[in-house]
Amino acid sequence: MGHCLSCFKNHSNNAEVVTSPSRKKEEMTEIISPSQMPAVMISDYPQQEPLLQSNDNCINYYRNSSNIQSFNSNSGIQDLSAGDNVNVQKTNVHAEKSQKPFYQKLPSIPRSMSSIGSSEGRVAESKINQLFDLYKDSLEDAILAEGIENLCNDLQLDPDDFKVLVLAWKLNASQMCKFTKQEFIHGLKNMKTDSIKGIQQKLNDITHELKRDSEQFKDLYRFTFKFGLDVTTGQRILPTDIAILLWRLVFTNSEPPILGRWLNYLEKNPHIRGIPKDTWYMFLNFCEFVGEDLSSYDDTEAWPSLFDDFVEYENDQVNQNITKNDIKAQD
Repeated sequence: MGHCLSCFKNHSNNAEVVTSPSRKKEEMTEIISPSQMPAVMISDYPQQEPLLQSNDNCINYYRNSSNIQSFNSNSGIQDLSAGDNVNVQKTNVHAEKSQKPFYQKLPSIPRSMSSIGSSEGRVAESKINQLFDLYKDSLEDAILAEGIENLCNDLQLDPDDFKVLVLAWKLNASQMCKFTKQEFIHGLKNMKTDSIKGIQQKLNDITHELKRDSEQFKDLYRFTFKFGLDVTTGQRILPTDIAILLWRLVFTNSEPPILGRWLNYLEKNPHIRGIPKDTWYMFLNFCEFVGEDLSSYDDTEAWPSLFDDFVEYENDQVNQNITKNDIKAQD
């Protein structure tokens, strides 16, 4: 229908029907020829040839349809006046100009640029499979400790580097020292990379983003607890020694002021055998709330009991230091 819109410009040639009050209804109306129309109609809106010759039937239909008369039971035949026809002509010319298909006004896209958007960010699953086969275990369809170590060497990272934890997070690894084939392939697809160089660049970008995006860091922090559990035994509490290592690792880029004293407390109390999930999760809130001097800590709040013990221990240490300093001052 794009070219058929041009047929509306021919409305200006439609005949006008004029009735005189003195003539009877049965008399034929006088037809005004195009040569008798006002000069503004001929000069201002010159006729144009239709865009397609095959549209003659369509053009003739619209040309003749403007002569349809409406009937009124009281007044008889009501014809269009000359002034109304001029207005219709102008309106149709402007409509014809404004209703041209929009795609006729757009420049064509060069062939060399047409595939830029579709190829950008494309990841080849075959390359990801090749990477997986390069590091996977010979007996199990997964990348195990030795393969992860080789992968870290190619990424120029130490196995205990923070970026390795970030990689495990992006792969959504279910346990330490193991990347399944599904985790590896889906993870790299989500990262939109299929090469060692690409992984390196993505890990740099994500690491910088974590410094600015607290919500992303919280997601990484929660993942770290699950990542440290031994899922083969159904473990639900993180061993304290593993928790200490993971706390140091996850806070590599932004260490809370209280972290050192907290880890020191755990190391000096071997009776603390494990860290439950709620204690791990709440520790992030604990760091944000108490600051460095623990003065804002309220033991009536619903904190895990381990935090109560830690704050009490820290206050005792402070009181002992004050007492010792007072004794030295008196001496």
